[in-house]
Amino acid sequence: MLHSRKPAVVFIFITLFLDILGVGLIVPILPKLIEEFKGGDVEKAAQMVGLMAALYSGMQFLCAPFLGSLSDQVGRRKVILLSVFGSGIDYLLLAFAPSLGWFFIGRMISGITGANYSAATAYIADVTPKEKRAQAFGLVGAAFGLGFIAGPAIGGLLGHYGLRVPFFAAAGLTLVNWLYGLLVLPESLAPENRRQFSWSRSNPFGALLALKRYPMVLELAGVWFLLSFAHQVYPSTWVLYMDHRFGWGVRETGLSLALVGVTSAIVSGGLTRLIIPRIGERRAVLWGIGIGVVEYACFGSATAGWMIYTIIVFGAVAGIANPAAQGIVSQSVAADEQGVVQGTLNSLASVAGILGPPTAATLFGYFISDHAPVHLPGAAFYLSACVDTVALVLAVRAFRKIKVRADAERASEELR
Repeated sequence: MLHSRKPAVVFIFITLFLDILGVGLIVPILPKLIEEFKGGDVEKAAQMVGLMAALYSGMQFLCAPFLGSLSDQVGRRKVILLSVFGSGIDYLLLAFAPSLGWFFIGRMISGITGANYSAATAYIADVTPKEKRAQAFGLVGAAFGLGFIAGPAIGGLLGHYGLRVPFFAAAGLTLVNWLYGLLVLPESLAPENRRQFSWSRSNPFGALLALKRYPMVLELAGVWFLLSFAHQVYPSTWVLYMDHRFGWGVRETGLSLALVGVTSAIVSGGLTRLIIPRIGERRAVLWGIGIGVVEYACFGSATAGWMIYTIIVFGAVAGIANPAAQGIVSQSVAADEQGVVQGTLNSLASVAGILGPPTAATLFGYFISDHAPVHLPGAAFYLSACVDTVALVLAVRAFRKIKVRADAERASEELR
C-alpha cells in the first residue's frame, strides 16, 4: 500500500481537478448551445441555464451521501472508478445530444458522478495520518483552483472550433484518467473498517441526523454550510458586479478569475502545509473565516478596480479554513464512516449551491435598481460577510464546547 500510495493520491488529485475542469470547460459554451436550441432567445436560454445549474446541485445533494456510504461498504476504488467512467460517458452524451432534453439528462448524470467528491476525500482520509489530513485536504482546494483556471480558458479556446468540441475534450481526458486509475488506484479501505450499507444513512436527511452522535462534527457541518453559502456570491454576481462598478469587460473579469484560481491553488496546495501545522487546525479555521469576513466586506466596499486584485491576493489566505475544518471532521469520526460524513458535507455544499446564487443575484439586482432605498451594488458581498460572521461565532462556540468537554474528561481521569 505504501508503495502505491503516491500514484494513487496523484490519481485522486487529477480526478478532482478534472471534475472542476469539466465544469469549467462547458461554462463558456453551454449557454450558447442552449441559446441555439431556443432559437436565439437569450432570456429563455438564461432560464434554462439556471435550471440546469440547480438540477446539477440538486443531484449532488441527493447522491453524495449515497456514494459516500456505498464506499464505506464496497470500498473507495469501485465507487471512484465507476463515477469517473460515468463522467466520461456523460460528456460523450452531451457532445452528441440532439435536443435540449438530453442536456437535462446529461446534467443529472453529471451531478451524480460529480458526487464522487465524497468517496475521493474519504480516500484521502484513509491513506493520510490524522495529524496530516488538513494539509492533505488542501490538495482538494488546489485541484479546484487549477481546474477553475484551466477549465474556462480551454473551453473558450476549443469552443472556437465548434460548440461541441469541449465536450469531446472533457470526455477524452476523463476516460484516459479512468484508465490510469485502473492501473494505479489500490483500495484504501481495510476490510475491518468497512460498514454495512444503510439507506437511513445514505440519504442526505438521514446522514445529517446521524451526525448528532458527533456534536463537534454537527456544529462544524453548520459552519461548512454557511461558508459554502457565502462563497456563492462569486459565481452568481462577480461578472455583473465588476461590470457595474468598474466597467470591466471579458478580459478584466477573466484575468481576475484566473488570479482567484492561482492564489487558491497556492494557498490550498502550499501554504496550508506551512500554516496549519504551526497554528493548529482550530486556529486555522477561525483565522480563515475571519479573513473571509474582511475579504467580502472589502469587495463590497472597493472603489477602484485595482483594489480588487489586492483583495484577491490578501483574501486567498481565507482558504485555510476549509481543509482545516475537514481535517477536524475526519479525525472526529470512525474509519468506517468517513465516506458518509464526507458525502454529508458535500450535500450541504450542494444545498448552498442551490440557495446561494439566486439569493446573491436577487440582492445585487435589487440594490442597483431604482426601487432600492439606497444604491448598494456590494450588498451581496456584505451579506456574505454577515454569513461568514455567523459561521465564525458557531466555530468559536464549537471549539469552546470541545475544550470544556476535554477538560472535564481530564479532571475525571485525575480523580480516578
